Amino acid sequence: MNIETIARICHKANEALCESVGDFSQKSWNDAEGWQKESAIKGVEFVLRNPDSPASVQHDAWMKDKLDAGRKYGPVKNAETKEHPCLVSFDQLPVEQQAKDYLFKSIVSGLARYIV
Repeated sequence: MNIETIARICHKANEALCESVGDFSQKSWNDAEGWQKESAIKGVEFVLRNPDSPASVQHDAWMKDKLDAGRKYGPVKNAETKEHPCLVSFDQLPVEQQAKDYLFKSIVSGLARYIV
């Protein structure tokens, strides 16, 4: 297992979680844009470097990365306009969006020992 494999698993879990709340905008890993795959890989690397940080800190790192890349808050996720509704502080996220950060962190933490 390697970092990209864990990122793929996290991406798939995120896709399933999104679909469970009626959001079908998440593309499969194979169809995802390069920036989206890179974001998942960076997220895995962040958790591996910061295993004791709370999910809110992971969200902050994700948000900083997005803002640094020119993305901005928007009420609807839109790749063309670089808008995303989750570009707010962790405590302002709806609970189902917070769950994505907890799920991501849990998956990485659970699989970290299998990285070769």
